[in-house]
Amino acid sequence: MINRKWLLGVKALALKKLPMIGRKWRIGAAAVALIGIALLVRGFWTTDGAAQSKGPAVRVVQVETGIAERKKVPVRLDALGTVTPMASVAIKARVDTTIVDVHFRDGGHVSKGDLLFTLDCRAMEAQVAQTEGMVARDKAQLAGAERDVARYTDLVAKAATPTINLDNAKTQSEVYSAAIKSDEGLLQNLKVQLSFCIITAPISGRISAANVKVGNFVRQADLTPMATINQMAPVYVSFTVPQKVLPDIRQAIAAETATVEATVPGDEKRASGQVSMIENTVDPATGMAMIRASMPNKDELLWPGTLVTAEMTLRIEEAVVVPTNAVQASQTGSFVFVVDNGVAKVQKVDAVRQVGDETVIASGLKGGETVVTDGQLLLSEGTRVNARAPKAAGS
Repeated sequence: MINRKWLLGVKALALKKLPMIGRKWRIGAAAVALIGIALLVRGFWTTDGAAQSKGPAVRVVQVETGIAERKKVPVRLDALGTVTPMASVAIKARVDTTIVDVHFRDGGHVSKGDLLFTLDCRAMEAQVAQTEGMVARDKAQLAGAERDVARYTDLVAKAATPTINLDNAKTQSEVYSAAIKSDEGLLQNLKVQLSFCIITAPISGRISAANVKVGNFVRQADLTPMATINQMAPVYVSFTVPQKVLPDIRQAIAAETATVEATVPGDEKRASGQVSMIENTVDPATGMAMIRASMPNKDELLWPGTLVTAEMTLRIEEAVVVPTNAVQASQTGSFVFVVDNGVAKVQKVDAVRQVGDETVIASGLKGGETVVTDGQLLLSEGTRVNARAPKAAGS
């Protein structure tokens, strides 16, 4: 821009050089000078506008890219599940007596048949001995009665004694025989009661802390168990799924492709198993059905009562996948930026599910396209891009 003071100076100079010319001539000369200045300024503006009309340089955005691949991916369902033991036994006393000894370590592993508790059984042993004596007495009495029956039989045959004596001998023999059965039954019951004083593990698994120690008196009526054993291998993982996916799950179970992987929060290890059953009813209040999977759990990764993330694989199918970072969301749906000859173009897609770090695309891509995975905030339709190497993990 031309300085205003300079323009005024030129005008004053023009007027100074024409002092002798008449008023009209001076006005005309000033007009001519102003026209020249205007033409000069116009040329300057024209030159400046021509320079601006060229516009700014084309912007190139640095982005990271990935490839849309067509490959086989699993069809999965994710749910929050709970680990439950296949078998759980609460150990309770079946006789009223005192604990003599505890034979396990709290929280330790026990095997089926291992000795857990020893109870005081001296009173029952005495009752067993008493009943055994009663059985022996009844047997001796029965033997005497049987001898009387044999003797009276011979005498009756010789008409040496009345028949009533023989009948009485037979009756007495039958009474002693019945007494022996009664005493033997009582003896067996006492022996069973005596066996309750030795408590062994009915299943293998992890045992809880003992709720009673040596010297405590336990009763059959106690509500709190003496200890609890949970089977640790195998275990169940139970979770719920919407009723709309039940047909797919039933087909997968029939094809033996319904597998489940359980992940414990805070642990990278995964436990695998098979779907074993579908609950026979759907909860009408929620529309959800219970699924139960059997997990071998040999390393005891799954602990009863733990909340886990369950991933059930129904089948394997071919689909187009892209890195999950490439999928963007908008008010009209999902889209990705596809790079074609160094230019970013918006492509609408139908993202149906996520598998690991990849997203399955149902429509919009055919596979083989280059998609932008980082730098989308600076992009729009037609923006030129330059792909850079992906960032190293953890950088």
